[in-house]
Amino acid sequence: MAIGITEIIVILTCLISWQAINNLDLRDQFLFVPYAVKHNNEFYRILSHVLVHADFSHLVFNMISLFYLGGYLEAELINTYESVGIYYYIILYISGGVAATVFPYFKNSDNPMYRSLGASGAVSAVIFATILWEPQLELMLMFIPIPIKAYVLGPIYLAIEYYSMRKGASGIAHDAHLGGALFGILFVLLIDANKGIEFLNIFQ
Repeated sequence: MAIGITEIIVILTCLISWQAINNLDLRDQFLFVPYAVKHNNEFYRILSHVLVHADFSHLVFNMISLFYLGGYLEAELINTYESVGIYYYIILYISGGVAATVFPYFKNSDNPMYRSLGASGAVSAVIFATILWEPQLELMLMFIPIPIKAYVLGPIYLAIEYYSMRKGASGIAHDAHLGGALFGILFVLLIDANKGIEFLNIFQ
């Protein structure tokens, strides 16, 4: 059985993150630093941040989420669009990582102290694309080991992230999570608008 795009992303991210966790100078080269993007033209940071993580727990949480939900969505896209589905999935992940930087960039482009890292925004894009694609899917959170329908969990997650973003001072880039999640929803609507109609019909 051929290795999938999800597995390749997980392996690559784990390898680079492991190196960066043990080499802070290397990690600093990958960080998303809006100030450096704006004032030093270090545009590569808009995407490179998805390859490094703060610690192993940060890495493991993101990669487990990506492995299960990303693997599911990758298969669904390939089953629906055949070889084109692979490109859709790659575009979703990469663009989700970029979308996650939009809110932080405009808030912090003149703040030389702001830094962020991790694949959370890209993973959020995949998670919410999956939720819109298959809202009846049953998901579980690590700290709530009870199956919850995706269409229920999704709005709850967005509300928590929005509240946390407004509250601030958590040290977590909630705005990046929201940016990625919103992009994931938009992406599915762009490739299949009927998915949005099907999601809304659940509540009727």
